[in-house]
Amino acid sequence: MAARPDRHDIAQRLAAIDEVEVTVEKLVAGGDGFARHDGIPLFVPRSAPGDRARVRVVERRPDYARAEIVELLAPGPGRRQPPCPYFAECGGCQLQHLEDAVQVRYKAGALVETLSRVGGVAAPPSLEVVTGEAWGYRLRTQLHTGRDTEGAVQVGYFARKSHTLVPVRACPILAPPLEAEIPLLPERLGNEPPARLDLLVGDGGALSAAPVAGDLPHGEVQLTVGDFVYRLDARCFFQAHRTLVGKLVQAAVGSWEGASAVDLYAGVGLFSMPLGRRYGSVTAVEGERVSARYARANARHNKLPNVTVVPQAVESWVLQLPTVDRVLVDPPRDGLAAAVRKALLLRRPSRITYVSCHAATLARDLKELLASYRLESLTLFDLFPQSGHMESVAQLALVDAG
Repeated sequence: MAARPDRHDIAQRLAAIDEVEVTVEKLVAGGDGFARHDGIPLFVPRSAPGDRARVRVVERRPDYARAEIVELLAPGPGRRQPPCPYFAECGGCQLQHLEDAVQVRYKAGALVETLSRVGGVAAPPSLEVVTGEAWGYRLRTQLHTGRDTEGAVQVGYFARKSHTLVPVRACPILAPPLEAEIPLLPERLGNEPPARLDLLVGDGGALSAAPVAGDLPHGEVQLTVGDFVYRLDARCFFQAHRTLVGKLVQAAVGSWEGASAVDLYAGVGLFSMPLGRRYGSVTAVEGERVSARYARANARHNKLPNVTVVPQAVESWVLQLPTVDRVLVDPPRDGLAAAVRKALLLRRPSRITYVSCHAATLARDLKELLASYRLESLTLFDLFPQSGHMESVAQLALVDAG
């Protein structure tokens, strides 16, 4: 077997490369294709496994490079013409050039590979992948604004890895009531539009916008998930897939019961409320002030006096984490801070449920937690069709020290 080239050797060879022909081997977490040239890793956005392409190196790193397709010489299986006319320029989606079912298969494989490579974690043989609508699914979106050469307001998304505005008049991954607003926004925003606009659609097509802009509604909406009604506005985080959020909650909360549970990074209480039906007391910790306020109101509205909301950053509150039966975590992309992992391993709840949107940080955190826990199950959710991301729910059970 040939020795792997060292970083100095790779850097020297990369400096001499401009355009090369490669065959894409696989999809990696995040959606880029992975290829090799003379043993050097190349990451190629908007490519597909099996593609043979001429690519141009656009970014050189010490031990790998990023490249863009100059010419597609032969397409891999599952390629298609992207359905959205803005896909070539817009940075919002990464995988519209792949058939929907093919995307799911490649993304699941990339997540499993990342768990193994980064964390040494083997996925359970009973791995389940849950899918839903691939178009018209998003309840939330973040738009940006600008002006054309004549000064007229434009609304759209940033181009990939830039702050260049790509104006759009449609976005087919948005829930229909939300997409219908897109062409109306330039006029509704008035003469002083915000640079960024967050939109959320609730039950019955009710709209919430943040910040306050033009004549757009900016108050709360409600979203019904299973037996629970959640009130929130566009400033709050909420899972975006309108047909899968209920299944995600069911998989995360499950049928377990007990005396006490903690929900870290609780948001507006998506998981806290159903946990409140199964545990004698639930502590929901959320550092974002607006979301914490809504979580408290949602506990009242859903008649769950046993759910206590703590408006405090998880990383500081977790120092006082009590001994409880269960902890559910749904962290941002950065995963669990070291202090959180340490507290969990110190207090050793019987069950940890980890809801993750980022494969690499999940792998890092599981690598440490599995010193005391076993990975009981892993369920993948395609919450972000047409993108390179996939949500996962890991159920961890404490290993009996006795």
